[in-house]
Amino acid sequence: MARLGISIYPEHDSVERIKQYIDDAAKFGFTRIFSCLLSVEGKSADEIIAEFRPLNDYAHERGMEIIYDVAPPVLKKLGVEWNNLQFFKDMHADGIRLDEGYGGLTEALMTCNPQGLIIELNASMGNGYIANICSHHPDVSHLVTCHNFYPQRYSGLSLEHFRKCNADIKALNLKIAAFIGSSRPGTFGPWPVNEGLCTLEDHRDLPLDAQARLLIAEGTIDDILIANCYATVEELEALSKLQPGVLNLKPILEKELQPGEYKVLYEHEHHVRGDISAYAARSSNPRVTYANETIKPENCRELKRGDFVILNDGYGRYKGELHIVTKDMPADPRKNVIGHLPEEELGLLEALVPWRPFVINR
Repeated sequence: MARLGISIYPEHDSVERIKQYIDDAAKFGFTRIFSCLLSVEGKSADEIIAEFRPLNDYAHERGMEIIYDVAPPVLKKLGVEWNNLQFFKDMHADGIRLDEGYGGLTEALMTCNPQGLIIELNASMGNGYIANICSHHPDVSHLVTCHNFYPQRYSGLSLEHFRKCNADIKALNLKIAAFIGSSRPGTFGPWPVNEGLCTLEDHRDLPLDAQARLLIAEGTIDDILIANCYATVEELEALSKLQPGVLNLKPILEKELQPGEYKVLYEHEHHVRGDISAYAARSSNPRVTYANETIKPENCRELKRGDFVILNDGYGRYKGELHIVTKDMPADPRKNVIGHLPEEELGLLEALVPWRPFVINR
């Protein structure tokens, strides 16, 4: 994950509220903004420039890039030709996302636009469209991709299709963005349907930071964008604490941590041992660092898939190892169960492959 982003929809709210949201996001290190011209109705090109340019300038002053969702019919309506994108330069936009495209050659030529705008392609099609564009020698320094979001419940992408699309795009060495969405009441997107906004259907009702952790775990997503408005300050802060490029895990604690357990869980670097077992992913180095810590036996129940276990004093030289259980096991008085993954995040266990680093989020 390279960057975090938000979305804004000026046609649906006040400039003051949007500016406050930009301020909140910038404070927590967000650097991207998605917006949409597909949903803007009844405005001329000059009116759009007059309305949107001040917000774009405001975003730039706070170190944020802004890309607008468009399609060929929208460009035609605005009088914008594919080979003259000066309208977006006049808006002070940084790029455009083509929700729908042309035939391949056109998109490749658009990346060579003299305005220096980013051309972002729809990453969700999975039909060879992007490979076709790349066969026409685009300027890849101005070419990226971004998945769709889906306002209708049960219409989001399947994980299988998502992974196929991403594998195809990564083979072309292009960056990929994807959307997550808040399920809080009162959130909205560009359209009147508000059943949550996300790229993956399985994410629709999950907490925002859980969606982000699952996307990071895929290892193919460069940018994560919040699709709907408005994420809370608490949600923005939680996302800002995630570590990009590393598997982020957040167990539900089952007991108060002993000082030694706290150090093992939160204060030590972790990676999965290379000689991985079918039963657990082991982080062994804490046992060396905290060899002199006392860890008393507590909560030594049966071990279930997704449990987080720290070995206690009864395990001698192995005391202090952190295990993440991948296959059920009997209870062991030498193993303290300190917590477990939420059921909806058990898919993260697939990402516990040999040598992969991971962090534990509070």
